[in-house]
Amino acid sequence: MAPKLVLVGAPASGKSKLAKRLGGLIGLSVVDTDKIVTRDHGPIPEIFENVGEAGFRSLERSAVVEALGSEGIVSLGGGAVIDPDTRADLRGIPVALITISQAAVASRLTPGKRPLLPEGVASWAALVAEREPWYQEVSDRSFDTSSTPLDTVAGDIAQWLKEVSP
Repeated sequence: MAPKLVLVGAPASGKSKLAKRLGGLIGLSVVDTDKIVTRDHGPIPEIFENVGEAGFRSLERSAVVEALGSEGIVSLGGGAVIDPDTRADLRGIPVALITISQAAVASRLTPGKRPLLPEGVASWAALVAEREPWYQEVSDRSFDTSSTPLDTVAGDIAQWLKEVSP
């Protein structure tokens, strides 16, 4: 059993919302790894505070393994691709990279909600630049949410998925 589609991309790019819309559009279940982590371990900022990033990444990896056992759409947390085992697990699964511009992401960055983004857009840009090679490694196609409505992006991904899935 494997997902029909995995969404990866930068924090605040719209992966979670897009996965929900896409799931509704094409009738597939949606699994979000950040939601698994919070369901099992509490709010992500508290996890970072209590066990640090390394501890969080371990919990996230377990969530990724659980999510990749589903048959629907999986939305990975922005940093899940850091783990080489996660990148290996994504081989053979259609992966859509969700991108967003710095200008568009600024309004989506809620202070205190994202522990790795203490300086807002500046932190976000550095994080995305660092992760970009991993995003490119695992993704088959990219879709931008900077100015296109999420319903339109969801439709574009659904059409692409029809083209690449048997």
